[in-house]
Amino acid sequence: MFTIIEKTIGDYLKEIVEKFPKNDAVVYPFRNIRLNYKEFDALTDKLAKGLLASGLQKGDHVAIWAHNIPEWIYLLFATAKIGVVTVTVNTLYKAHELKYLLNQSDSKALFMVKGLKSDYVETIYEILPELENANDTKINNESLPLLEKIYFIGENTPNGMIDFNTLYDMAKDISDAKLEQVKKSLDRHDVINMQYTSGTTGFPKGVMLSHFNVLNNAYAIALGMNFTDKDRLCIPVPFFHCFGLVLSILVCLSTGATMVPVESFNPVDVLKTVEAEKCTALHGVPTMFISELNLLDKEKYDTSSLRTGIMAGSLCPVEVMKAVMTKMNMSEITIVYGLTEASPGLTMTKIDDPVEKRVETVGKEMPGAEIKIVNPETEKECPANVQGELWARGYNIMRGYYKMEEATKHAFSNDGWLRTGDLAVKTEDGYYKITGRIKDMIIRGGENIYPKEIEEFYYTHPKIQDIQVAGVADKKYGEEVMAFVIVKEGETLTEDELRSYAKGKIADFKIPRYFAFVTEYPMTASGKIQKYKLTELGNKLLQEAVAN
Repeated sequence: MFTIIEKTIGDYLKEIVEKFPKNDAVVYPFRNIRLNYKEFDALTDKLAKGLLASGLQKGDHVAIWAHNIPEWIYLLFATAKIGVVTVTVNTLYKAHELKYLLNQSDSKALFMVKGLKSDYVETIYEILPELENANDTKINNESLPLLEKIYFIGENTPNGMIDFNTLYDMAKDISDAKLEQVKKSLDRHDVINMQYTSGTTGFPKGVMLSHFNVLNNAYAIALGMNFTDKDRLCIPVPFFHCFGLVLSILVCLSTGATMVPVESFNPVDVLKTVEAEKCTALHGVPTMFISELNLLDKEKYDTSSLRTGIMAGSLCPVEVMKAVMTKMNMSEITIVYGLTEASPGLTMTKIDDPVEKRVETVGKEMPGAEIKIVNPETEKECPANVQGELWARGYNIMRGYYKMEEATKHAFSNDGWLRTGDLAVKTEDGYYKITGRIKDMIIRGGENIYPKEIEEFYYTHPKIQDIQVAGVADKKYGEEVMAFVIVKEGETLTEDELRSYAKGKIADFKIPRYFAFVTEYPMTASGKIQKYKLTELGNKLLQEAVAN
């Protein structure tokens, strides 16, 4: 039974500690880290004191730029306990994007690691060249006027940065009474987390989320997965995204379950973690599960402990869902649909829904979430099975975009509904189907074409592993349809085969004029496919073909 949680994250953690003090809270099996909830609460209290001693106060903003390391989780809870807002940083950001985020978010401190795919330290020195040879760690840069300190997590702290562990040493300067005083000054509706939208068009926007938003959404999702204190969740999705932060970390908190993170996605590490810790749940985007299934075909890993999990981020081919349910033992896997502005979950399939519902729909509205499908032009509600824009409201909807009043105003209808920008239909039996993005829509000679419809059709082809459809420029029609196809291993396909397969089954104008065979898609760090980059690639390929 879903009941609204009227607590801050710190207060709710205390409640979980009282119920399950000895239950594993955070486990990193290959780092030999295993903290129960009582130990975890004490550690994050200590870090919270260190943050207060460093000069941070309620309402200040701090940014975290790191992969799924333990300190990420510690910081999330320590900042929440003192009302400091955590600003999540995409692990793929480069100098220009990082500088924009630090400036726009008014971050006073940055917590960072060396980096995995790129050297974050070099990036910082590119933004703040004076730090490389600085005699102290105080930042004084006109382009980042509010940024005061950079804390480095790891060995050999670079010049101009502060060793993260000094915060634990500083904790002695703050009394237990002072920490409790700060905790009591917090309100459940305070903004506690800011996540930046991917910014495929325009500048990224900082989505402001409160304790109330994210904690209640996590609890609703946990109930949908039938989660309890006995569950152990393997988390390979990045913490900086709602999938990692809310659907993973806070879902575990909400029931006293165990977080078992994978520091950076690798199918070997995921399956080793599941086996070693006997995880009962596993999250991921479809491409992650495909990689894990391919590995299971070649090597043996024990996944018999798995029961449930969440697949989200993009459409799941039915064969992949069936394989996950059988080969990985995840018979109760669920699908969650949402967006950052909704904390993020809006709809969810049930653990006992038939497989068809889990691949053809995104389930029904979650408890406490209101949803309707409206005609985006008339703003009138659509009847069942008629496509429109999905609008939402409820406890989980964001407080707005940080320092972007116009964008916030545009995101909502006059009567307070969030415009998601997603096209959807509601079936007569109450399930929702996401049919595309308004901005992804291809307009070919006056015909509106929705890429998802074409993708869903081609997923039925036995030789296709994955397919993405995007619009490309065309002199005659304005736009044309191009499909980017990943062929299953060991199979071959031609453009003529793909056209013949669609002939007579979907309208001729929907059959892609162009096909490109690829091995991967441009992705965000959270696993979302970047359609605009596919359009760029398609236009480039067509220009090269003309030139040759």
